[in-house]
Amino acid sequence: MSIVLSDLSLLLDIAELGSFSQAAAKRGWSQPQVSQRVQALELELGVCLFHRHRRGAEPTAACLAFLPSAQQAASALEQGREILQGTPALPCLRLSCLPSLTSAVFGPLLLDLVEAPLEIRCDTDHSSQIMQNLLSGLVQVGFVLRCPAMAGIHMETLWRSPIVAVAAAGHPLAERAQPLYLEEAAAYRIAPQYWGVECDELIRRLRLARTVAQPIHAVQPASAARELALRHGFLCFMPELSIQSDLADGVLRRLQIADLPAWQWEVTMAWRAGKRRDEGKALVLDAARALAGRWASMASG
Repeated sequence: MSIVLSDLSLLLDIAELGSFSQAAAKRGWSQPQVSQRVQALELELGVCLFHRHRRGAEPTAACLAFLPSAQQAASALEQGREILQGTPALPCLRLSCLPSLTSAVFGPLLLDLVEAPLEIRCDTDHSSQIMQNLLSGLVQVGFVLRCPAMAGIHMETLWRSPIVAVAAAGHPLAERAQPLYLEEAAAYRIAPQYWGVECDELIRRLRLARTVAQPIHAVQPASAARELALRHGFLCFMPELSIQSDLADGVLRRLQIADLPAWQWEVTMAWRAGKRRDEGKALVLDAARALAGRWASMASG
């Protein structure tokens, strides 16, 4: 049996979606059809490609090692088709970031690269999954929170954004003399963006400061916390980077809370190491570094 490119595309979809059933739905197939094709591919390659479990399918180490070659073969076929159709084949890069980073990263990057000779695909995921997708070649550049180093992956800190308290311009606390204290803030409706274990510590401190038992809602992504602050009068604690433009426009106000610890949200850019220079990837990396410089200018301004 020979390996057909449609099976490689199926392999890539399962690895990205983490599910046989979702890959089947994408093609209008039944799940048994997908399972049969994968089993035939495993038999041809002589390795197990996926660990099957109730929540989906996880690529094996052998599969992760094979994915970059499968991606190159599928990309080469697609470029060949474009050439036959008379359309120029531009290099295509996939970027991935946390949902809470999309407005700060994707829009500005695409605007900066609008005339660049490449096409960009953007998606979102958790930091750990983005790192796995970088390693397998499914993603070329990722934007994650600080996480453990991984062999073969370059990591570069772009920005350390402070966690700040914010409220809409018309909120009572926005009109109060600054600085404030957590005890004063604790009397209001609160919905921090959940950024990690430090958020749990913040909630604990706020509960201790309250005189009346009220719920504290932690939300994700940043857009949800922003909406609660802007539209519904909530006090929110979130990374400043997520709402820099709102602060600059004055629709959200940063509250100076004296006893708020100096927590930070560390944004890291990650990409797979390579022996040859990838011009498209280099354009994205340089644009991201320039974007980080603008973040710094906005913060200092």
